[in-house]
Amino acid sequence: MSNGFDTDVLIVGAGPAGLVLACELARRGVDFRLVEQRAEPLRASRGKGVQPRTLEIFEDLGVLDAFNAVSGAYPPLRLMEGDKVLGERPFNEQVEATADIPYPNMLMSPQWRTDAVLREQLSHLGGHVDFATTLGAFIQDGAGVTAQLDASGTPQSVRTRYLVGADGGRSSVRTGLGLAFPGEAMDQPRMLFGDVGVEGLARDAWWMWPSAAGTVGLCPLPHVETFQLMITLAASEEPELSEAAVVSLFESRTGRTDLRLHDPTWLSIFTPSLRLAEAYRRGRVFIAGDAAHVHPPTGAQGLNTSVQDAYNLGWKLALVLQGVASEALLATYEAERRPIAEAVLDISGAIARQQGSAGAQPRGRQTQQLDINYRSSTLSLNRGRPDRALVAGDRAPDAIYVDAEGRRRRLFEAFCGPQFTLLAFGAVDLASPGDGPDVRVVRQPADGPVALAYGITGPAIVLVRPDNYIGLIDENPAPTAVSDYLSVALQA
Repeated sequence: MSNGFDTDVLIVGAGPAGLVLACELARRGVDFRLVEQRAEPLRASRGKGVQPRTLEIFEDLGVLDAFNAVSGAYPPLRLMEGDKVLGERPFNEQVEATADIPYPNMLMSPQWRTDAVLREQLSHLGGHVDFATTLGAFIQDGAGVTAQLDASGTPQSVRTRYLVGADGGRSSVRTGLGLAFPGEAMDQPRMLFGDVGVEGLARDAWWMWPSAAGTVGLCPLPHVETFQLMITLAASEEPELSEAAVVSLFESRTGRTDLRLHDPTWLSIFTPSLRLAEAYRRGRVFIAGDAAHVHPPTGAQGLNTSVQDAYNLGWKLALVLQGVASEALLATYEAERRPIAEAVLDISGAIARQQGSAGAQPRGRQTQQLDINYRSSTLSLNRGRPDRALVAGDRAPDAIYVDAEGRRRRLFEAFCGPQFTLLAFGAVDLASPGDGPDVRVVRQPADGPVALAYGITGPAIVLVRPDNYIGLIDENPAPTAVSDYLSVALQA
């Protein structure tokens, strides 16, 4: 770097949010540094549920095939009393894929494998994680941020244009900014979570032992030998995080002394809470993921919301750093994402209060994150019929179409990449968007399958943002409609 800067963006925390942000910046050619205080990757299943919207993001990032190879469908819930089966039901109803929603079902992967897939893609893009590197104090001014790091005992001073804290619920970046983290420790029992080997138990179900003392669960994790263990704790219980203590607690709750739990690779006690940071930004410093919001495990929302934070912030930081957009664009990150986190926290909290036991929550459209929208954003502009079902700010749906060479294609294939995508329907006259961001043009008939999916009935344009949300719908576009939109939106 030049002009006194060591990097453009310093990312603190190499969990899902930090890794997705790093991949977003790397594929756009933005210089960054990703640091992680742990000496090596955490091997924990943690956020194991990956929602349909996140699968779409993974396709855009080029990691969906690799993720599919390490993930699997959720097994059915099997309710037990000792060794007696009380009943069984699907964890969630499987839904058939459609042209507009190609990945309708949540998948399971231990988080450490999801992280590994993202790290591999980051390496492919030329990036890496600096492990054993801790953030100390930082100070910002009008031009950048100066951060003090400790890299395996070696102090470093790093000058960066922007700093992003993706460093979890105990975020040092959020603390350093002095941001309040209001919320509540929920009136729900604490839970012991772990990843353990289990002998004597089939891997065809998520085994659950409900009782007056609380629920015990063992969920087989796909493509690995371990199960995720969940044990509800009484208020007075403070078990040691050891194999012997976990085995004793499991056997006393379930009566199953015939099963051998062994070799835990991760054990942790979790206190359910709902918290949302008062702001996502102070000047040139941002927070994302669990640093900005923490969820109970119900509904599998935490990891997925974190990934979307990074997906939203990445393209905006890149356009500003590339000189294509003004810094005012960065204000839309908090404006768009914080209300989403607030709504998602309501969903997670409601499911937790309703069910009160891990793994027994209903899963449906409300948790899939496909309906998340930015309709009220300053980046969303509708010009056309007021009764449209699909409007600017909505997720851009997939569709099947035939390209100029007569090949059947998916619209998501056209969306893949860091560019805006312009869907031009019918005989619309379009001027070049000029020196702004890259725009890929896909021309379609006004009466074809893509037009049907987007509610188009005549000459029109739909401009899809780099994060695959609709920015502009214009059903009577002037030749300069795209450049006019971009000149305003990117100045925000």
